[in-house]
Order: sequence, then structure tokens, then C-alpha cells
Amino acid sequence: MFSTGVHGRKANRNTPSAMNMAAREAFFWDGRATTLEDQALGPIENPAEMNLPVAEAVKRLNHSRRYKSLFYSVFKQNPNKHNLALAIAAFERTLETGDTPNDRWLNDEPNGLTARQIRGREVFRTKGKCLECHFSPDFTTDEFRAIGLFNGKDMNDSGRYLLTKDPADLGKMKVPGLRNVAVTAPYMHNGHFKTLREVIDYYDNPSLLMPDGLNRDSILSQSLGLTETEKQELEAFLHALTDDQFVKK
Repeated sequence: MFSTGVHGRKANRNTPSAMNMAAREAFFWDGRATTLEDQALGPIENPAEMNLPVAEAVKRLNHSRRYKSLFYSVFKQNPNKHNLALAIAAFERTLETGDTPNDRWLNDEPNGLTARQIRGREVFRTKGKCLECHFSPDFTTDEFRAIGLFNGKDMNDSGRYLLTKDPADLGKMKVPGLRNVAVTAPYMHNGHFKTLREVIDYYDNPSLLMPDGLNRDSILSQSLGLTETEKQELEAFLHALTDDQFVKK
């Protein structure tokens, strides 16, 4: 599931990727925004990100002759809060990536998956249970899941619960897509894991690595029992979800 789960937003240290968001149904780890336009202005005012009042951002745009001209050419208006959100969201919708070895393999094109990555894909689909949460072209079900990284102590981001107030949502976070996952470390909402291998090791036996995790999803109730070879093959497949533009030649 590659996402995780303290009351308050300052605990979050990992920002979800802005790529491949056009088809998403909810935004931010807790899903508090339902459109890209709703999401767009949040990081501007967030103290942990730009820490800038939106009114001040709009004021700065209006002080720029270039930006005023650009906004007017598109919206027939000077910059304002509404069209600023529209502009950012429009840009984010251009960040779709789909030129990966896995895409080529699915389309029977050259330079697709290697034999090792094909075996890793099978682990992903079956024994690894990854497909339970990472389905669809962008490898996400757009659901909210608790994976056991909420313990009410040192890891206490309540996640979705802060919106719904439903105890069943305690520690639940949005399941992110996996496109380009190999180049978007760290992992989980709080950046708890630095490498894909750490993530794979955790999902293989979450109760061993995080025994005090609360509200852990039933999918993670038992060890997967992955062998060392299967872990390596699974990681190889995850690398095959990287768009070519991010691969060093």
C-alpha cells in the first residue's frame, strides 16, 4: 500500500507525488480535498510548505506584468484566488506519465519487462497481495487504509479520522499510486521508510516490525512469507513502473 499513518499536520514529512493525479478522486493523505482545484491552494498556506497567505500570493502575481498578462490571456481576468487554483490544477493535469517497461509489456511493445520483472509482477499480483490496494492503470484503488504505522504514541497521525470522526478510520491514509515509485522516496505519509526494500520488508511481516501498530488492515494480519528472491523480484517489478524520462541512461 506504500502509504502510512498524531494529531496535527506538522507530523507529516512526506508529500504525495503530484504526478498522475488527473484521475484521482481525493487529495492529501486524509482525502480532505476532492478536486485538484481544492488541493492546489493548500500547500501555499501550509506552514510546513510555502507558508504564504493565498491573498499575498495573488498580490505578488498582480505585481508581475508577465503573470498579469498570462492570466488575462487565459482567463480574461487578473490573477485571483479562483483562477490561481485553476491554473495550478491545469498544470498538474499535464504531469501524467505512461512510458514505462510495464506499459510496453502490456502493449506487446519492445523493451518491456525483463524475465525477472515478470516474476516480480506475479509476486505483486498474488503472494505479495499488492494488487488488493494497488489496482487500476495508476496502481491505486483510491481507498483509505490503515497499515499499522499508527500507534497513538510516537506515530499518532490520525489520518482520515480527523475528517470523519469514525474510529474505524483511525490512522487510515489514502492509498497512493505506484507509478514512478522507485524515484519518489521516502515512503509512507511520514517518510518512515527510505527505500523500497524497507517497504517490502515491512509488508512481508508488519506485526514483527511494528508490533504496536493499531487498526492495521486485515490484509496485513499475517506474514506474507516472501523469500529473498521474491523480494528482489518484486522490487525489480516496482522499478519497471518508472517512466523513461526518470531513468538515467
